[in-house]
Amino acid sequence: MLRRERDGYWLVTPGERGRIVVDDAPFTAVEMTIEGTGAAQRVTFRTNVDDTVTADEAHPLRVALDRTTGEPSPYIEVRYGLEALIVRAVYYDLVERGQTRVVDGEDIYGVWSAGMFFRLG
Repeated sequence: MLRRERDGYWLVTPGERGRIVVDDAPFTAVEMTIEGTGAAQRVTFRTNVDDTVTADEAHPLRVALDRTTGEPSPYIEVRYGLEALIVRAVYYDLVERGQTRVVDGEDIYGVWSAGMFFRLG
């Protein structure tokens, strides 16, 4: 089982435990499906290891911006604090389906999934 701990990523089996190096995120989200519309919409991702995960309270979407370039790095939590980096083509498709919402007088661009509004940048 892959685990994320304070000091990095670890592959843990019943007989062994070994550190592994992860450049960014241990998984990538390579495909997206959307069902429904508005706040009832559900955005589901498939990872490179065939996990499927719907963006919701337990599996939040987040977008980190590179401090130097301003480039976005979008992620979805898969399980146990492990995230999948959403590949560029899938992220662009997600952005196309986003909408602007006013929150506390501020325009926020994001996407609905499972009754939650996730900011996209």
